[in-house]
Amino acid sequence: MILHLRAKPNARQNQLLRAADGSLTVRLQAPPQDGQANAVLLAFLAATFGVPKSRVTLLSGHTAPFKKVEIEGMSEEEGERALAQLPA
Repeated sequence: MILHLRAKPNARQNQLLRAADGSLTVRLQAPPQDGQANAVLLAFLAATFGVPKSRVTLLSGHTAPFKKVEIEGMSEEEGERALAQLPA
């Protein structure tokens, strides 16, 4: 499964939100320095989707707010079920 999302660092808490148009935004507590926010992003997504961290890979957007993340071993249906439980 591949996710396209927007990352917002320096948030109060880690949170994954889905907008009405279906776009995903992830708020991260970590600062956007030295890859800290990316590391927190991958760990947070692994915990959110219930997969090991080794199965979550940042494909693009290493220094940009718009990220493309792959979650290995998760079907689109499983991912959509998990995303349907997110707050709007």
